[in-house]
Amino acid sequence: MENFTPYSALIGGALIGLSAALLLFLNGRIAGISGIVGKALFPEQREDVTWRFYFLAGLLLGPLVLSLVNGTPFNFHIETSMPVLVIAGLLVGYGTSLGGGCTSGHGICGLARLSLRSIIATVVFMVIAGITVYIVRHLIGVKG
Repeated sequence: MENFTPYSALIGGALIGLSAALLLFLNGRIAGISGIVGKALFPEQREDVTWRFYFLAGLLLGPLVLSLVNGTPFNFHIETSMPVLVIAGLLVGYGTSLGGGCTSGHGICGLARLSLRSIIATVVFMVIAGITVYIVRHLIGVKG
């Protein structure tokens, strides 16, 4: 395995779980990214917007802070075209509205609350992801 990093993955997962738990216990909110973004852009209540922008700023600034702490730039490369990214983003947005939440909302927060709806959604996400990887990698032959 090329990028097998169990310790950083464990620490990152623990931090994600801790931040989701803190948001729920301290603010009474679920850390589903699609809901946070949607209600930041189209707020139902004015006083509900500030924490959402702070949360999103933390997501965006995290890699920058990490690269400053590590002393190495955060480098990534996307190997697809802009039209494919736009279509993928629209499909994710549609799926999020269809599924009543995103993978982070269902997979992290919903499972932690033992929500049956989130358990079913997460199983569906994982099965579809596996099928998609199989089709793309083994039937179509795209290597990543």
